[in-house]
Amino acid sequence: MRGLYPIVDVDSLQGLGNSPQSIVEFAERVLHALPPLLQLRAKHTGARDTLELLRALRPLCTRAGVRLFANDRPDLALLAECDGVHVGQDDLPLPVVRQVAPRLSVGVSTHNLAQLLDALAERPDYVAFGPVYGTASKERPDPSVGVALLAEAYAATRAAGIPLVAIGGIQLERARAIATHCDLAAVIAALQPDKQSLEGVSEAACALHAALSP
Repeated sequence: MRGLYPIVDVDSLQGLGNSPQSIVEFAERVLHALPPLLQLRAKHTGARDTLELLRALRPLCTRAGVRLFANDRPDLALLAECDGVHVGQDDLPLPVVRQVAPRLSVGVSTHNLAQLLDALAERPDYVAFGPVYGTASKERPDPSVGVALLAEAYAATRAAGIPLVAIGGIQLERARAIATHCDLAAVIAALQPDKQSLEGVSEAACALHAALSP
């Protein structure tokens, strides 16, 4: 499992009109890169609308052979027949997610080495670590960890046999610098078009996936 981990962030896609159709079309273009995983992140979207989006993405991911993850909501992930759920430090603890949704794969966000080691002890399916660089995708981002600390985190996850996902501020020009220090890199902003169109999304996703798959 190597390369790009695209995150379809509903809030960040408001420039495309934020309609369900535009969000699904964006995801469809990202899937041209055939990443191992794709995540829907809908922090300020209601449960009904989030479920509808997940259900629309499910067949697209299935056809592409890409595993679909929901952000934060194991209940919606189950209803939409997702492959997994991603949880943060303030979401349901991993053991609780395992209890309520035992068939789901679970990824966990961590922001320092102490959190990383705690997460590894609970054996998630992957651990995310960062932000590696400054990011505008969070309202209150944690301090940047940098590439050196990412390398330390990668050594710990490799020893544990658990994949590491780098998160935070990852762009194409930075991809090769981190590619040897993680298994996957989660990307939001660098996939999004500059204009109110989907032009260039597929190309950006393919370029990032290639750069992150040494």
